[in-house]
Amino acid sequence: MISKTAQYALRAVILIAAEPEVNHGAQEIAQEIDAPPNYMGKLLKLLADAGVLESSRGSGGGFRLARPASEISLYEIVEPIDRISRWWSCFLGFDSCKPDQPCSLHALWEPVRERYLQMLNAKAVSDMPAGLGRSAPPEEGAASLVADAPHR
Repeated sequence: MISKTAQYALRAVILIAAEPEVNHGAQEIAQEIDAPPNYMGKLLKLLADAGVLESSRGSGGGFRLARPASEISLYEIVEPIDRISRWWSCFLGFDSCKPDQPCSLHALWEPVRERYLQMLNAKAVSDMPAGLGRSAPPEEGAASLVADAPHR
């Protein structure tokens, strides 16, 4: 549902949140989450521009959370990358698609969109298991996410 870049962003922020008092370098993060190092710095800067991270230059510089992990939703991390806010429009791109004049996919798309955006807004970085950001997440961390997921 989300791009690989957004997945890297989520994993990077979860990794940073595990040690919020430490400045983390882009290369270090890329290595820890097994991401291509050539664009990790740009990705982290994008998150800093979005207010998720703050950055500092020079010796001992790097990236850290801009706010406590409990105040940063997963939506805030994914949105600047994947622009999921545009999902409020018609799935097929019809300007004429409105709740009172829906397209053929409107009734199917609306609950999926609502549930997905609701989940991203409801979950904070602090809700994620600390080891989840690394390239090989612990099994119990992944299992707890599935256990916590809303069921129909």
